[in-house]
Amino acid sequence: MTKYIFVTGGVASSLGKGILAASLSKLLQARGFKVTNQKLDPYINIDSGTLNPYEHGECYVTEDGHEADLDLGHYERFLDIRTHKMNNLTTGRIYKSVIEKERRGDYLGKTVQVIPHITDEIKRNITALGRTGDYDFVIVEIGGTVGDIESLPYIETVRQMKWEHGRDCLCIHLTYVPYLQAAKELKTKPTQHSVRDLQQEGVQPDIIVLRTEHPINDTLRRKVALFCNVDERAVIQSADASSIYRVPLNMQAEHLDEVVLQKTGFDLSRVPTADMTDWNAFLQKLEGATEEVRIALVGKYVQLQDAYKSIHESLSHAAAYNNRRLVLTSLLSDDITAENVADKLQGQQGILVAPGFGQRGMEGKFIALRYAREKNIPCLGICLGMQAMAIEFARNVLGYTDANSVEMDERTTHNVIDMMEDQKTMLNKGGSMRLGAYPCRLNKGSRVYQIYKQEQIVERHRHRYEFNQLYQAEFEANGMHCTGVNPDTGLVEIIELEGHPWYIGVQFHPEYSSTVLHPHPLFVSFVKAAIEQK
Repeated sequence: MTKYIFVTGGVASSLGKGILAASLSKLLQARGFKVTNQKLDPYINIDSGTLNPYEHGECYVTEDGHEADLDLGHYERFLDIRTHKMNNLTTGRIYKSVIEKERRGDYLGKTVQVIPHITDEIKRNITALGRTGDYDFVIVEIGGTVGDIESLPYIETVRQMKWEHGRDCLCIHLTYVPYLQAAKELKTKPTQHSVRDLQQEGVQPDIIVLRTEHPINDTLRRKVALFCNVDERAVIQSADASSIYRVPLNMQAEHLDEVVLQKTGFDLSRVPTADMTDWNAFLQKLEGATEEVRIALVGKYVQLQDAYKSIHESLSHAAAYNNRRLVLTSLLSDDITAENVADKLQGQQGILVAPGFGQRGMEGKFIALRYAREKNIPCLGICLGMQAMAIEFARNVLGYTDANSVEMDERTTHNVIDMMEDQKTMLNKGGSMRLGAYPCRLNKGSRVYQIYKQEQIVERHRHRYEFNQLYQAEFEANGMHCTGVNPDTGLVEIIELEGHPWYIGVQFHPEYSSTVLHPHPLFVSFVKAAIEQK
């Protein structure tokens, strides 16, 4: 029987529900259980594809082409698994499905209401993962905080599922315990109010996790247990950690996995202890590195760290496996000019040009790329970063000073990046978007072939424009080789520059596939080249 664990939040947002959910999943997985995570997002958007990165962070893409919340990236990186559309649900999708059923007459003329129709649809999507028979635990994170009007149908769903599934369904409530400097004490009243709000909706939390910057003593634990109607052993401390990757070990030290197993009916004497050997080895590398590697990330959304979350984490993984501590400098491409590029990139051992959409900041990317190309600084271009590589090369090496893309200038003569007008048969949803996993064939003898150590790879995409193959022969003749292509369409996936220490652009998003235990080989190779840079 599949167990369902809900993770709710109170008091404030951004407390780390996603990291908590992923950490618990990792501990249960390390005990031998089959685990997956699901994120329920209360917003009315159908998916994350149209959300501004400044508002919601990066848009994460699953292998089946779903544009999802960034927490799915945490799930994949922690669990070393692949998520799919079923792992992310939004209010928009729920209401769309219910309305479509109503229009078809599926409800046989009944009045369609939040209860039972919306909540039934939410339950159907949650239990669909359990019905596959693939999982012992489905850990469901509910976005937002208790008391948000948008979250009410989800909290009602938790109430119903706890009533229907009994001890096979638990609720973990994550709250914040503030420290008042003037009084020099932690305050539990916000937690009490948050739990009371949850109880008013009919949900009694089984476990309370307290986010705090200061250690919580036994007296405070007993107070929370008494006022919130939970076992004292089910009051868990989640103190600030030096890294998100230390959180699973902190939760293990707090016995979170043991409490969950006992409350869901398991005999701990019959369950293996969590084997975190590989995780500890990674953490030792991450925290033990004394030497630095300095990487500059050039992008248009750098003001918000979460806008490039997967890239940041992938670089962190790669640095750790190269026994280095990552020092990442985020540079707003809008601010880079020919006059200041040397100052802004001074001391950087590697340059990564990030993905994005739209014209803003492109000229700064071209300038940074030319600097990396001419100064022999290792450089990785991802998605739009690869396209910028192609445009910069066409302008400054091939002599096409007007080179650009259709998106940026419809009138330009040399569209080295072109719209996929004749590729409709290979497109996923989104009209002109190529989304999800696609194959790529690597040229034997190329640098990327040496990196991947295989001829055929599969990587995830999220883009509208492609390298214009009319220019491929001219690029190749001048040293910019197209070393990875889609075997079905011939579309260019990878370009690399000969005679350069490390200069590679990829049309896909390798950051989506990097995990703690299996860092992506492109990032590992890129960071290694940066370390070797004099």
